[in-house]
Amino acid sequence: MLENLRERLAREPAPIRARVKAHHGDMRTVRLKKRFPLVLCTFNTALHLYARQDVERWLARVREHLAPGGELVVDIGMPILEDLTRNPKTPFRIPSFVHPTAGRVKYHEYFDYDRVRQVVFVSMCFEPVDRKAKSGNDRRTAMPSDVSGGDSQFMTPLAHRQFFPQEWEALLHYNGFEATAVYGDFEGGPLVGTSDLMVWHARVRRGWRSR
Repeated sequence: MLENLRERLAREPAPIRARVKAHHGDMRTVRLKKRFPLVLCTFNTALHLYARQDVERWLARVREHLAPGGELVVDIGMPILEDLTRNPKTPFRIPSFVHPTAGRVKYHEYFDYDRVRQVVFVSMCFEPVDRKAKSGNDRRTAMPSDVSGGDSQFMTPLAHRQFFPQEWEALLHYNGFEATAVYGDFEGGPLVGTSDLMVWHARVRRGWRSR
């Protein structure tokens, strides 16, 4: 991702390049020694915090990097029970589409939900239509022949922690934050039962002190 960012920044005007500084680090431990009015955690990144301790360490770093009155904005997927209860041996298919490095592909995925850890493991399976997958920087895992049916197929694994709305609000609260707004889409719509994502806005609670 950092390499992709560098390539994209190289095409931007100098004033924009000067405003962007990339850091490679662990979101649970990184310390930039600087405060910001806004911290963004986007595109389900927080779903890679698999244990409570991971969430707490990350939120502690957020507090350290927020300027007084600053805001944290997080978007995470809404747990969809239909996905979590799928048979892990039955593929879920969608229409073919154009993959960024493999061209047009057929696609299916398997869901395997660990109900104790609240982690869903997804196997994302791709089959290039022309059987000629292009090289790229994305991580791929070759599929066994008995699963793939062809050498050109590949699989990308994904693991996402599932946070339910009240659970996420409690994690924010007990780590010194107050939720100031929550939306069910990127247009500011309400969070409802049919929403497939949550956008949380939060600030450090006034007078909060860590133990």
